Amino acid sequence: MISTQTLVIFLTTCFFLSATPGPNMLSALSMGMRHGLSGAAWGGIGMCLSLGLLAGLSALGVGVLLKTSPLAFTIVKWAGVAYLTWLGIQAWRAPIRDAVGSVDDATATAGPDRRGQLGLLGQGLLITLSNPKALVFMAAFFPQFIDPQRPMAPQLTILVVTMLIIEFGWIMTYAVGGKGLALRLTGAAAQRWLNRMTGALLIGAGLLLAMASL
Repeated sequence: MISTQTLVIFLTTCFFLSATPGPNMLSALSMGMRHGLSGAAWGGIGMCLSLGLLAGLSALGVGVLLKTSPLAFTIVKWAGVAYLTWLGIQAWRAPIRDAVGSVDDATATAGPDRRGQLGLLGQGLLITLSNPKALVFMAAFFPQFIDPQRPMAPQLTILVVTMLIIEFGWIMTYAVGGKGLALRLTGAAAQRWLNRMTGALLIGAGLLLAMASL
């Protein structure tokens, strides 16, 4: 269905593209800091589900349509910027917890930015869906690896599954780094800095999205 050479080139390209810090990876780092690996995994699943949906939409030509409509691109982009900024402000202003032994203990404490598994799943979905650049990128990226002489559906399925596996691996890698950092921060002052770093990461993700252009 797909030649080995094409698949290796695609895998290598996706590996380095996914590793680049962007809204998804900064959000994963933030989730690892505040919610531990379990919470970050749910957020990562949401991001990957959104990426799979965007890949399907790009195959239907929606990405090309969005590229030709600067207004639609701008509306979606700034909605995403607003959402990430709001998440960042909520994290920055989160109340200081009592002393806890681990990040996993912290996730059990109520707060404006501590959600259940479905909440984190939904957050991951929205973070990725609100990035129109991802849809436009996929519309231009995937056709380079698809042989028009062969059935498109099997090729697209292999490429998308490969991309999602790599993306989720990097999401969890960033989350591990975030959790490791959080475990080193104890006490009220450290927790305050943890909140501010988490908020800054999310706001930074919003700034990266704000700089996206057609």
